[in-house]
Amino acid sequence: MNTTTAGSPALPRAPWGPDCALASVLAIAGALATAALLPYMLEAMPAMFARVHVPMAVLVLAQSAQALVLVGVLALLGLRMAPRAGLDLPWLRALLARKPLPAFPWALAVLSGLGAGALVIAASMLIDPHLPAPLHAHAAGPASASAWHGFLASFYGGIVEEVELRLFVMTLLVWVVAKLRGKSPAAGLYWFAILGAALLFGAGHLPAAAQIWPLDAIVVARVVLLNAMAGVVFGWLYWKRGLEVAMLAHFSADLVLHVLAPLIAPGLA
Repeated sequence: MNTTTAGSPALPRAPWGPDCALASVLAIAGALATAALLPYMLEAMPAMFARVHVPMAVLVLAQSAQALVLVGVLALLGLRMAPRAGLDLPWLRALLARKPLPAFPWALAVLSGLGAGALVIAASMLIDPHLPAPLHAHAAGPASASAWHGFLASFYGGIVEEVELRLFVMTLLVWVVAKLRGKSPAAGLYWFAILGAALLFGAGHLPAAAQIWPLDAIVVARVVLLNAMAGVVFGWLYWKRGLEVAMLAHFSADLVLHVLAPLIAPGLA
């Protein structure tokens, strides 16, 4: 028996088996999602790959293998911390355990994601006229990618980014701060973790943005804040409904940004 924090009840340490199985599923899904992302990246940001002189098959295998290991490790760590942080993946955990599945709020997930995607597009319409000129004539960015490649890329956000930013980073922030304070997590701590993970989520898009624009103040603000807005929605869903709901919401938001926008209004995404 181990205690989580001072003043909180003792909890038995969960067995490793179910967490390893769930982490393996997420790792395989993350590797496949990474492979699906590469056509989008090649089309949207060709300058990023201009100096890569390896066969495409080798590049896909290398990136997928790296994602398999990284997502698997981060998922396992997040899963070990999640119960003590009051966070979980209830639907997937029940599915793998062959237990009755809890109700899944499909409408909430999809509508939240669609709303987050629409909010990002609305904000970008206000900011983008003030952006500096692209670094290269062919550096058109995500707006240049086809809707089909955007659809494939949407799986990466819904799987890999949610494992990294919500399951690992957000869970870690809740777990560490609760441990240091010696108290069970309160609402304020969850919001701290939601905002922290959302800002890191936004900052994580800066290397890709640097391939398109010079990283001046407005570019940095655009990239970080627009992605963080969506990240707050996904973090809240993880806290309240489970990671699976956040994953579906993220996927739905990316469909708006990378599929619907290029189809309806090319150049808007």
